[in-house]
Amino acid sequence: MTTPDRTVAPEIRQLDDFSMIRPERHRMRNGMPLFTIQAGSEEVVRFDLVVRSGQLQQDQPLQAVFTNRMLREGSRVQTSAEIAEMLDYYGAWLDLSVSVDCSFVTLYSLSKYFGKTIEVVASMVKEAVFPEKEFAVIRDIHKHQFMVNNQRVDVLSRKQLNRSLFGITHPLGRYAELDDYDRIDVGVLKEYYRRNYNSGNCSAYLSGNVTRDAIRCVEQHFGDAEWGNALSSAVTREAVVATDSRKRVFVEKEDAMQSSLRIGGFTLDRKHPDYLKFRVLVTLFGGYFGSRLMSNIREEKGYTYGIGAGIVAYPGTGLLVVSTETANEYVEQVISEVYHEMDRLREERVSDAELEMVRNYMLGDMCRSYENPFSLSDAWAYIETSGLDTDYYCRSLAAIRETSPEEIQLLAQKYFCKENLIEVVAGKKV
Repeated sequence: MTTPDRTVAPEIRQLDDFSMIRPERHRMRNGMPLFTIQAGSEEVVRFDLVVRSGQLQQDQPLQAVFTNRMLREGSRVQTSAEIAEMLDYYGAWLDLSVSVDCSFVTLYSLSKYFGKTIEVVASMVKEAVFPEKEFAVIRDIHKHQFMVNNQRVDVLSRKQLNRSLFGITHPLGRYAELDDYDRIDVGVLKEYYRRNYNSGNCSAYLSGNVTRDAIRCVEQHFGDAEWGNALSSAVTREAVVATDSRKRVFVEKEDAMQSSLRIGGFTLDRKHPDYLKFRVLVTLFGGYFGSRLMSNIREEKGYTYGIGAGIVAYPGTGLLVVSTETANEYVEQVISEVYHEMDRLREERVSDAELEMVRNYMLGDMCRSYENPFSLSDAWAYIETSGLDTDYYCRSLAAIRETSPEEIQLLAQKYFCKENLIEVVAGKKV
């Protein structure tokens, strides 16, 4: 065997090909879609139930997240303790989460026990009972966590930026307040559950060591017949955006040791023709450790330990957001430098070497992000829930490879509009 020369760095090569395993689509007897991804060598399988309803479909704050969270607190045939004991006995792990427009039930299970664990999850989802005692405990825990989080300047600035951009009556700008925890009750959760958790409003993903038996188990418990109020469908309520006219919004916290800064504004949505190449610009600007913002504001000026920029995607729109935390006395300098870097990208051509560095980072990140069956399941669920086409990742790769320095400058001139950005500072006045 030849011993490699450790004194010579390996040659850097561009990614020649990028292919992702595509899921197989099955239509179960009740019409509910099941996507399977056979990949990986471990005897583990993951099941995802995607409910096409989230915060946008709720009638009041906390309704979606509490409905989802209460699924594990008891079904018609098992108590919360029995559910936890059964999943623990078989070495399974359950995750419940809610996004803007979807709710998720995710089960990780050893392949040999999948039949046992999926039965527990099916009963939870299809026969949830929402016990009052357990709900009171969960509500108090979340209420306490809310009070703790609301002391953090980064939480205060994040919420305020969305309020300022969307308005306090818009679902994306309205956040739960302390009294919302007292207003929510089991009856509200049951109504949301009845309206949204049904076979006509869900899809399923099965990834990992997917066997014929595993598919049969999913079909048996979720796809054999209609379940829930299948005639009901999620309703997204019309909401009017009411953007704050103020350029600077300050959220005071007198005892803050440092300030949290967020600068943001509306930008391209995921379906816009320029979106994928715009992502390259935003990554160069503030999306990785070697970005313009990090190099200037962290490395050169020393104003912060970290600063980043990214695109926050929402249905039908997106936000360009710059975020950091800095000493209270450096806020103005940081804001000035953020705009300075925007101006540089608008006025100066990016070097080939810098753009090549960004390309290598983004290509490597794509490879890392989709290298196992579970991340592949996340990727394809993202495609489905976002309404994107199946060539999205191929087009992403092409955009990373093909975006030129001239296009970077044109995109910056077109979409880096400082006058449309709102500055939110949460911290102590100096």
